[in-house]
Amino acid sequence: MKHTNKILGTMLLAAAVSTSCVDDDKLGFAFEKPASIEGMEYLADYDALKAYVDRSANPNFKLGVALAADDYNAGGVVTRLANSNFDEMTAGNAMKYASCVADNGAMDFGKVSTFVNNAKENGITIYGHTLAWHSQQNNNYLNGIIAPKEIPIDPNAKNEVEDKKTNFADYASFPFYVMGYKPDIIDGVLTSNNPTEWHQYFVLDGCPTEQGKAYKVTAMIRGSKEGQLNVQFGDWGGMETGPLAFSTEWEEQTIQFNSALAGNSFVVFQPGSFDGTLEIKWVKVSHTEAPAIEIFNDQLTNGEMVAGKPMNNFVVREAGKGDVPGNPIAGGPEGKNCIKITSIANPTNSWDTQFFIYTPDKAWAGGEKYKISFWYKASEAAGSESQCHGEPGGYKHYQMLPTNPSFTTEWQYYEATSSIPASGDGMKSIAFNLNVNKNQVDYYFADIHWYTVEKGNKIPLTPEEKKDTLTWAMDNWITGMMQACEGYVTSWDVVNEALSGDDKDGDGWYDLQSATRNTVREDDKANNFYWQDYLGDLDYVRTAVGLARKRFAENGGQGELKLFINDYNLESDWDDNKKLKSLIHWIQEWESDGVTKIDGIGSQMHVSCYADANIQKSKEEHVVKMLQLMKESGKLCKISELDMGFVDANDKSVKTEDLTEEQHKKMAAYYSFIVRKYFEIIPANQRYGITQWCITDAPDSSGWRGGEPVGLWDSNYYRKHTYAGFADGLQGKEYSK
Repeated sequence: MKHTNKILGTMLLAAAVSTSCVDDDKLGFAFEKPASIEGMEYLADYDALKAYVDRSANPNFKLGVALAADDYNAGGVVTRLANSNFDEMTAGNAMKYASCVADNGAMDFGKVSTFVNNAKENGITIYGHTLAWHSQQNNNYLNGIIAPKEIPIDPNAKNEVEDKKTNFADYASFPFYVMGYKPDIIDGVLTSNNPTEWHQYFVLDGCPTEQGKAYKVTAMIRGSKEGQLNVQFGDWGGMETGPLAFSTEWEEQTIQFNSALAGNSFVVFQPGSFDGTLEIKWVKVSHTEAPAIEIFNDQLTNGEMVAGKPMNNFVVREAGKGDVPGNPIAGGPEGKNCIKITSIANPTNSWDTQFFIYTPDKAWAGGEKYKISFWYKASEAAGSESQCHGEPGGYKHYQMLPTNPSFTTEWQYYEATSSIPASGDGMKSIAFNLNVNKNQVDYYFADIHWYTVEKGNKIPLTPEEKKDTLTWAMDNWITGMMQACEGYVTSWDVVNEALSGDDKDGDGWYDLQSATRNTVREDDKANNFYWQDYLGDLDYVRTAVGLARKRFAENGGQGELKLFINDYNLESDWDDNKKLKSLIHWIQEWESDGVTKIDGIGSQMHVSCYADANIQKSKEEHVVKMLQLMKESGKLCKISELDMGFVDANDKSVKTEDLTEEQHKKMAAYYSFIVRKYFEIIPANQRYGITQWCITDAPDSSGWRGGEPVGLWDSNYYRKHTYAGFADGLQGKEYSK
């Protein structure tokens, strides 16, 4: 396609000696020649990027750019650049959960609505990013709605708990920050005299409070005459207010606040127009809560042994066989399922046949209180031994249960409350030695539960309750977003970055990212919220996909919604694209219900160009492998977050100011390679698009690749060699400048 220059009028002369700045006569500003443009003049001859997309061969392809919604909504240079060069936009953060959902669950989609309306007016589409993710979630809200709930009891049976108290007998002078008026402390009593003007003062500060919880403020107070004052409770970001009455006698006066607005609160008294003297002995903040009781929290999943559900907490070790999860069979007590373990005859040791109750993610402490219960029987009478083990087979202590089960041919119920032996510290499994009887015997266990025992007044939600609550929260979020978009956003990252880079279960595929299965780093556990740990590896994605399709259709969605699974390192050479292979496997699993449909795969491609020719060759080979695998998946293929840095011969990332002309041109050639290979390998009917993630080079202060040359434009919006490489790739050309 012929290169053209669309800059008109007086800008034509400048363009002849300058690189082009944002490419369109709609920009409305002139520009000056950069300090150094040697070898860069050719860039002015390039057209806007989207002009190089062959629309007849790529009717569904969208050339995208990522940007901040605020920048686009501002209507300035970023807006004009996006409109001139691209078909589609991805908002960097504005459409993510944490940007729209407050700590109390309230949702604000004002910025999203503005972004959508502006895009619609300019005829540019939006790619939604992202509906379900573990990062940038409102952890306070999500953890709060699945937190243990206070035991419901008669309000009259609740205990009052003091949160903080100011006793002025402990002070010789006013102890708080002075806000214009300073009360006196006389004989251990705060004394407030009317200064003939409006006044206020702190009476308590630094009180730990929980947002949304009810508290009351109580004061031992009297006045020189009857009256009332105003009480402020909270912090400067949010507070409740109300009146507190007093008489001429020393009395406890109380005001109730039903919903704290701060996580750390103060109390301020405002006497207002009261023209007498106030005396205060003390002020306190308190709340009521249910009395502490013993709370049992089951550490086992599927103790009822429902077929088809995980049986990882129950390990069978029969002589001559490897350890396997117990197989649930019919025949347990009261219609329940059970596990069968068959011992060998004439054993050498009592532990030649064993059964383990196993908590892989919990190490029990010596002295920790527990409760255990189960049903048991055998094909003939038999004794048993119980031991403390770490992992199954990792012996720690010879005796675990206070009394070992003695089997008969009838079902018996076992229940005991005790403490972990000191020598069992760190144990994860109870081992039952089932060769005490020297005959071959069939042993059966059913309905097994192993609880922690704690004192408290809150009951943890069951896994089913957490799943139900979070499914509701996800639905609430997706519904709100689809309402805000009014059907205009027709493609989404429905789930972002689901996969880890680890295969802990050994099935040959990378596991999902999980805090409970330790497939993520410790700091990620603390900072992120992993929906899949509560909804399940399959239902997490299936739920997000199902809700997205349903709520899109209900809120103005026209045509077919395109849903992508987006992830990074899909082009990785160090594992021979195993993450992409694993993602394709997981997509097959998610779709195996016959209902769930995932339309496409998004590959982020935050890549680097390498000075080392061998490394660079490997990177390019695995980009090709990635595209071939995406093609073979049959799914729509999107390069969703393309940007590039440069790594020198010393394996160091090069900063923008240190980038040489030669390195810059190598980056341009790599851009051309990636874009060309996309069009060469991906069939037309699978080409959804390519999105450039960084418009300009990143400033040093950026949280994303700070100081690196990641843009197609520089920080002043002048085209770079990488712009030419990208444009050449769109035309199927190698970059040759």
